[in-house]
Amino acid sequence: MAAELTAHHRRLAQQKREAITSAATELFLNRGYDGTSLARIAEAAGVSKSTLFKQFPTKAALFEAIVTESWQRDAGDTAARPQAGDLRSGLTVIGHRYADLIGQPRMAGLFRIVIAELPRFPELGRMQFQLGKLPYFASVQHYLESEHEAGNADVPDAESAANQFLGMIANYVLWPRMLLTGWNPAASDIHNAVEEAVQTMLARYTPDPPA
Repeated sequence: MAAELTAHHRRLAQQKREAITSAATELFLNRGYDGTSLARIAEAAGVSKSTLFKQFPTKAALFEAIVTESWQRDAGDTAARPQAGDLRSGLTVIGHRYADLIGQPRMAGLFRIVIAELPRFPELGRMQFQLGKLPYFASVQHYLESEHEAGNADVPDAESAANQFLGMIANYVLWPRMLLTGWNPAASDIHNAVEEAVQTMLARYTPDPPA
């Protein structure tokens, strides 16, 4: 019984946390980071102020959680991990995972908040880069480095290659959404964009066959 109650309490806490981060993201977008108080977020999330302050004692801590959770949305999904030893398969998994991640409305909203508030709150940009984008790019870089070391790819500059690959996908999936309110490409078009990016990477980084 005690274990069931503990699990129940954890589920409730997680539900409240998700309600808080969702409400905060929406309010930051509509009212701005500076124009949104923790009290207003608690009201919008349907939780008490004490509940919110217990999880997020400051607005910066709340924004930090939004960034981290947005970029780690599928971190525990083993199906989203690249397969070692097969460059095409690994890049395909990474590419579709990345397209799904940055295609979420929450991610576009996060970028909009940072861009809008950057002149007054440069720390938001640092959080987005250091806690979200940089670790994600680093994970792709490490994958490419491991494939290079194993002889499955010829990637002498894995950092540059990771930026090339993810940049090709973001240029179609994310950045038009930041400027065009009606941008909503079909799933098949996103699939094709990822596959084209994979093909480009294979053409550049597949090792030459042994003589």
